[in-house]
Amino acid sequence: MALLNILTYPDPRLNKVAKPVANIDARIRTLVADMIETMYEAKGVGLAATQVDVHERLLVMDVSEEHDEPLVVINPRVVWQSEEMVVNDEGCLSVPGFSGDVERHAEIHIEFENEIGDTHKLEATELLAVCIQHEMDHLIGKVYVEYLSPLKRGRIKTKLIKEAKEALKDNA
Repeated sequence: MALLNILTYPDPRLNKVAKPVANIDARIRTLVADMIETMYEAKGVGLAATQVDVHERLLVMDVSEEHDEPLVVINPRVVWQSEEMVVNDEGCLSVPGFSGDVERHAEIHIEFENEIGDTHKLEATELLAVCIQHEMDHLIGKVYVEYLSPLKRGRIKTKLIKEAKEALKDNA
């Protein structure tokens, strides 16, 4: 297994739309293992393939208390979502050090394949529902900051660009 590089907002690769996973094979299973390791190392609860510059419809997450129940979601499809909405303070591994309030559906039902190609249905509420919607947004090229006000989004973008430039200068 290997740790993967997580793209940081406003990297334009985060806005690419992911394509369906055509074949669930050894390459995908290796990617899944690497993504899970990367997510745990970064102390996240979810990671979409888009965030590691692989533009296929694949995400991993773990919202368990012990962080020992990874969920692999390949080619997810929303089959139902509640009309009831909830607002949560969301963060993102691609937007380190920031968070913001995002409104999402309180409950969501999805169909997907796992890493061995079996089809599953999942009815999610609370943090799992939020995490699924957040990660599925990555698959359509959307980062949670796009839900924030233009002012807050601009401040985050400016600060992250400045931090990236300083990191480059420090490594030179």
